[in-house]
This record gives sequence, C-alpha cells and structure tokens, in this order.
Amino acid sequence: MLDVTKVKVDLSDRTYDINIGQDILNNFGAQLINLTSGRQVILISNDLVYNYYGQQVKRSLERENFEVLVHIIPEGEEFKNWQMAGEILSILLEARFNRDAVMVALGGGVIGDLAGFVAAVYQRGIDFVQIPTTLLAQVDSSVGGKVAVNHPLGKNMIGAFHQPLLVWADLDTLVTLPEREWLAGLAEVVKYGVIWDEKFFYFLENNIQKLIKRDLNVAQKIISHSCAIKARIVSEDEKEQGLRAILNFGHTIGHAIEKVTEYKVYRHGETVAMGMVAATQLAINLNLCSDLTLNRLKNLLEKLGLPVSLPPVSIDNILDTLLLDKKVRNKKLVFVLPRKLGQVEIVKGINGEIIKKCLVSK
Repeated sequence: MLDVTKVKVDLSDRTYDINIGQDILNNFGAQLINLTSGRQVILISNDLVYNYYGQQVKRSLERENFEVLVHIIPEGEEFKNWQMAGEILSILLEARFNRDAVMVALGGGVIGDLAGFVAAVYQRGIDFVQIPTTLLAQVDSSVGGKVAVNHPLGKNMIGAFHQPLLVWADLDTLVTLPEREWLAGLAEVVKYGVIWDEKFFYFLENNIQKLIKRDLNVAQKIISHSCAIKARIVSEDEKEQGLRAILNFGHTIGHAIEKVTEYKVYRHGETVAMGMVAATQLAINLNLCSDLTLNRLKNLLEKLGLPVSLPPVSIDNILDTLLLDKKVRNKKLVFVLPRKLGQVEIVKGINGEIIKKCLVSK
C-alpha cells in the first residue's frame, strides 16, 4: 500500500488538505468528524460511481454517527445544469438541512462542480468535501474551489468560488475508471507541464507506458505534483485576478468544442487536448513560441491516445461560442499561450479573425 501524500492549499482561515493515497475511503468519516461540528451529510454521486464506492463512503460516515442522505444524479456533463441544482436544493430544504450540514461530492468533475455550486448557494454557503474518483478530478477540478453549472449558451457560466473543506483522493478509484476517462484526465496532467514545469513534462514523456498502464506509483507522483502546482497557483490568486488564469490553457477553445457538440461527443480532457494544440498553434502564428514546443506537445498527447486535431464542426460556431467566454473583454478574447514548455503568457485583445485563421489552417 502506498503512503498517503498530503498537499496543502494555503488560504488563511480556509486552508485545506488534499489527501492522496490508496485504500483510504474507509477512513473518510473518521477524518471528516475532526473538521465539522455538523452531523447532516448529503452525498451526491451517480449510479456508476456509487455502485462501486458509495456504500463504503456511507458506512464510514455512519460509523461516526453522521446522518447521511444520498442523492444520485444521471451521468453526463449535460446534467450539470440549473435544473439539477434546483432539484438538490429542494431535497436539502425538504430534509431540513441546517447551515452546519456538509455536502460530499463522490465522483468526477461534473459531480464536484454541481455539488460544490449547490453548497455555495444553499443558505449562503455550507461546507463541502470533494472525493474525486477520476484522474481529471483528482488533478484539477476538485482543487481550487471553482464550482459551477452550465447554461445552454456556455459552460460554467453560472458559478462561484467556494473552497472545499477537504479533498480525499483514493488511488484505488482509478482502477475502475474507463480507459477513455483515464486518458482524458492525462490531458490536464500534461497541461501542468506546459504552464509551469518543463521537467515535469519531460517526466511524462519518459513514462508514457507506465501512464497508459496506470502504474499507481507513477499515478501518485503525477497527481501529487499536479495538485502541488495548482495549490501554489490558487494560494497566490484564489479568484483568478491574474496568475490563476494560466490554468485555463487549452480550455477556451476546449469549452467551445464541448458546447457546440452539446457535451455529448467528447470528454472534457479530450477537448482540452485539442484546445492546447490549437492555442500553441496560435502562439506560433503570433511569434510567441517555436514549432518545437508544438511538436513535443502533439507527440506526447498522441502517444497518450488523445486527440490533437479539431473535430469536423463549424469554425464560425466555435467563434460565436468563444465570444461568450467569461474572459472576453470588449469582444476581444483572452488566451493563455505558451512561450515555451513550462512558461505561458496571458495574451489579451485577440480578435476573431486571427483565431479563425489559426483554426482554419489546422
């Protein structure tokens, strides 16, 4: 069994730990009881994840005398919406949950974002805990407190900053993760190498087979390192006033692809992979980085089984969606673009024609 790794997200009185280990779900209740005085817990999950791990988490809570209410939502990004949030809010009200109640998100990014958003708005905010069960959630979405639901006009357009009380990442949950979900999560791992740490990117290049085979020792290393990078960025810029925006590398175009394909065709990480390649091509067109950066990025993503080319969708539809992005200012887009591996720049004022030329050229 692997030792538990702890990564601290330092946010003054809202500081919390990310715990990364093997076979730790049974200890979750014993950990939570030290962090809250409330005894009401609502556990949000989907059928697939709950069937694997839900009873284990529920029993660990009940052993500590928590009152546990379970709510299962359908699987899929299309259900991360206002209607589903309203459904959970109604359940909390009908069950007379108090302000000291705790929301527990057991699942991937959709579960975490949705449950976190409801926790942020219920009675002006209740505590919530992330138990991420996908690689993508463990390295990215469960950390940092960005919670949201989607709107028909754009992804994550209705949201808040609401930091978790705890992140509890059990590596054993990755064993049952479908292959496509595992690979999609690796896109977010690659992102950290591009935006922050070239040596980490090099480590990924040299451990491709172990990554594909889900070697748990390597998994713990990449999750811990990814979380450490994100924790440092979030600690310096919690509400994305500057530095934290670099975490959006690949996401601007990625989110647009998700939206125009109605969240039904691609996994989030797959669109991030496409978005990172497109953003790097844009950086080359703007003379910000070299072809070598693009070639290494594409080569790594392809070897990891991730898409690097845009799907056969309307470029105009992508552009229309980009203009609804939260980072748009005066109809000019803000992009995170690489200078080289390990260094990116936030570039403002890019117009649609430059982006279209880049996307069409691909």
